[in-house]
Amino acid sequence: MMITSRIGRRGQTTIPGAIRRLLNLREGDRVAFVRRGDTVVLQPLTTSLLDLRGSVAVPAPQDFAAIRQKVLGERACKVAVDEG
Repeated sequence: MMITSRIGRRGQTTIPGAIRRLLNLREGDRVAFVRRGDTVVLQPLTTSLLDLRGSVAVPAPQDFAAIRQKVLGERACKVAVDEG
């Protein structure tokens, strides 16, 4: 099956109805574009990180602000090293 779509001036395209039905995509759903060699695959994102909330037991309440700051700091260090 090959279905085509045109890219607009702002880089937007419409996912054709047949593909939306095939993938069971609805308005507001998220999709990922996954590169596999010279091919790009449209992957529906059926779960989000919030959907996984509560799936892992933790021993005590978590300080998410502190965790977020730690992640941001570590990420900034990695970016600085990669660019340096």
